[in-house]
Amino acid sequence: MAIIEPVNQEIGAINTGKKYPATLRFWHWVNFMVLFGSLFTVLINATLFDHAQRTVVKAALVNAGASVSDKQAGVVIHGLEDQVWGIHIYFGYVLAALFLFRLIAEFFLPATRRISPKIKKAYLAYFILKKEREAAKHELVVKGLYLIFYLLLLVMVVTGLLLAFEDYTGLSRNINHSIKEFHGFCMYLILGFIVLHLAGIFLAERKDGKGIVSDMINGG
Repeated sequence: MAIIEPVNQEIGAINTGKKYPATLRFWHWVNFMVLFGSLFTVLINATLFDHAQRTVVKAALVNAGASVSDKQAGVVIHGLEDQVWGIHIYFGYVLAALFLFRLIAEFFLPATRRISPKIKKAYLAYFILKKEREAAKHELVVKGLYLIFYLLLLVMVVTGLLLAFEDYTGLSRNINHSIKEFHGFCMYLILGFIVLHLAGIFLAERKDGKGIVSDMINGG
């Protein structure tokens, strides 16, 4: 009974409204803006400042009366690209600080808001007690996805910092290239998680989770 009662209370909290602490709300929205800004810089460099744009830059400079070669136009594109990557790196620093903030905040959140106890209680409810299994299953899936997201954030932070300080790490060019490729791959996985997250919010708002967005703004 000492185990059953807390689990029943926790599962009941899944079906009733939940309050979101200010620290969690702060991290959620700032993290969202930083991820959006970081992804936006990648989009800019992949489109506007792609090396295929050399012809466009060269034509614009020639029309302005300058005499420019393809190589010189490429240097201009590369310079603009570096400026955007510089902004991307600053976003990365903020993301690293936010990840550290989230780790520290986890220890100060109420027990009902920490991810580990919630997974444990949902696991007990679904596999051991076999009560409120639909709610417990939903909690396990959602929190499992969150754990994957946090793991991806960790990988993004670590690989991003390795790339930002590649001149000091002593790693070979091939290793740095592999790190960059893996960093970019994880970015697409995070983008996929964001899409799933938004879809889940949309479905929740249409069903029994109405008001979840406003709850994340004002605390519920």
